[in-house]
Amino acid sequence: MTSPVSRRAHVVGLGLIGSSLALALRDAGWTVSGTDVQSVIVEEAVERGFVRTSSMDDEVELVIIATPAGVVVDVANEILQLHQRTSLVVTDVAGVKGSITAQIRDPRFIGGHPMAGSELRGFAGARSNLFQGCTWVLTPTTHTTARTYGQLHGVLRELGANVVAVEASDHDRLVAVASHVPHLLAGALMNEAARVAEEDAVLLQLAAGGFRDMTRVAAGDPSIWPDVLFENRDAVAQALSALEERVGALRRDVENGDRESLTKALRDASRARRQLPGRALDASHLAYLRVGVSDQPGVLSRVTTAASELLVNIYDIEIAHGIEGSSGTLLLAVADTQGALFASALREMGFSVGVE
Repeated sequence: MTSPVSRRAHVVGLGLIGSSLALALRDAGWTVSGTDVQSVIVEEAVERGFVRTSSMDDEVELVIIATPAGVVVDVANEILQLHQRTSLVVTDVAGVKGSITAQIRDPRFIGGHPMAGSELRGFAGARSNLFQGCTWVLTPTTHTTARTYGQLHGVLRELGANVVAVEASDHDRLVAVASHVPHLLAGALMNEAARVAEEDAVLLQLAAGGFRDMTRVAAGDPSIWPDVLFENRDAVAQALSALEERVGALRRDVENGDRESLTKALRDASRARRQLPGRALDASHLAYLRVGVSDQPGVLSRVTTAASELLVNIYDIEIAHGIEGSSGTLLLAVADTQGALFASALREMGFSVGVE
């Protein structure tokens, strides 16, 4: 994008994520404007310096839609129709992607979802470093251009996020397990504890670290969840069904005193938990891949999706356009331990790849 002095961004929806994004972009040197359905929130955002104004600049380069999932499509399409500049990039942060990306076919839009949050709400939980080290999912489609993806990828890396790309349908299936169902379970456990505490108030005094860790997300804003859960109802229902079977098996192990089965289940869970990927990334040793691509929508999504499937993190991405404009080169920086693997996979997909 252009120099930091002139970069302009607009945030639609100034809740926890939207206001945190406004702060992060502001601290990165962007001129940020923002709107919200509640005018009092906009006034406070301007007063507190989260955004400079509520008016979207005609030269805005980046629009981030941080509204409930159910209105993202309407907001995005309205903005894309009103602002025809090819340099504009529009994205969203909703926790469901399939239904959104299916309805927006403009090459300037790319769906996104930062895996970050807080039990605090709105300005009270907003902080500029909320996205430092978080995984930020992008869901490029066959309509997504390399320019759109590259520009947004660069901005998100600037905010400290680790960017991965997956198919929208895969995103929804995976976050049902990693995010949506855990939130429902946290709420269920908290509600059950509250019910028991009505008769035995001492229960809440016994709530140790494990209980507090498991129920922390239940304190988040409940208003954002119905849209997400209903939009992703099939994947959430399937994940809940699978989990019901596991909980049922545990109940039977306890009832039957099956020490071996119970110990195995707990041992498997302990091992899996210890193997969760660390959030800290060491970018000091990088391999640089030069991937020849045609300058057409959909090509970049093949490359980035392949990276995600191989668990390869793309630390940086740049697009070098060919002189005639029909082809170009993707310059990708990945961990040197993964460079050969990723290059081999891309060659098998038919790409010309050089490694430095």
